[in-house]
Amino acid sequence: MAKRKPKRSTRPAARRPPPRARVARRSTPATWWWWLAIPLVVGAGFLLLNRGGGSSSRQGAFVGGDLHSLVADPATPNRLFVGGHQAVSESRDGGRTWQPVRSLDNADAMGWAFVAKTVWQSGHPGLHHSADGGQSFRQANDGLPSTDVHALGGTDRILYAASPAAGVFASTNDGAVWQMRTADVGQAFFGRILVDPTDPDHALAADARAGAVETADGGRTWRRLGGIDGALWVAWRASDPGRIVVSGNGAARSDDGGRTWQRLDVPNGVSIVEADPTEGRRLWAAAHDGARAKLWESTDVGVHWQSLQ
Repeated sequence: MAKRKPKRSTRPAARRPPPRARVARRSTPATWWWWLAIPLVVGAGFLLLNRGGGSSSRQGAFVGGDLHSLVADPATPNRLFVGGHQAVSESRDGGRTWQPVRSLDNADAMGWAFVAKTVWQSGHPGLHHSADGGQSFRQANDGLPSTDVHALGGTDRILYAASPAAGVFASTNDGAVWQMRTADVGQAFFGRILVDPTDPDHALAADARAGAVETADGGRTWRRLGGIDGALWVAWRASDPGRIVVSGNGAARSDDGGRTWQRLDVPNGVSIVEADPTEGRRLWAAAHDGARAKLWESTDVGVHWQSLQ
């Protein structure tokens, strides 16, 4: 008996999905871009955090690798500028909070001059000038005998500047023309030059070799007042130029125009002491702390100090 063949099913067979091809994974452009971007984003965030990110900071004033200046605006004494190698920071509350001055990044701010609403600043790159009261700055090196300017100061009648490459020079027309006053001294001047508001020929400077020094003939000759060795900054109350504070390697004060001195007891590490230009008993002191400046305030001419951070 012949075997019967089984009937074929008329239903279509279920299709199996084709096996997935194994492909070696490659980073797409988006993937590797993010791997590269992560350290950049983290680094930028760290820098903004360290610098305050453009907003007010209570962590201290960012200055970078060194501390060069601490200056009070004569028109608004609670407004302070502190400058260093990489940056300048500004406070409008007497040093309690700080924000960066971006137009002075890498200006290496050393010397300062406030003339009405004009602010001048000096450093290794030369001079920077602000016509809006210090809101923004632009470079202003035309006519300078040297662009490496370590000391600067002035009034509405004269500007003085000093360079390690040239000596002392001055301008009597708001920086349009500069004239050499002496090449014999000034190479070790540092910081803000104080100019007597009643006598443009009378000025004081900090000399890193001689302490405080003074001119009475418009910067042509200078005499040593002393106070300390290694001076970086001089300060006074403009209405009483006989009361002087000099700082750098320590600090000292004089109440008789530099004839006699007494040492100031300042907090550890302080290299700059600034005087309130309107209030005779108030001082600020600054020390370099990492990439920031740490500040203190005294309201009794340096007898007691209070930390501002």
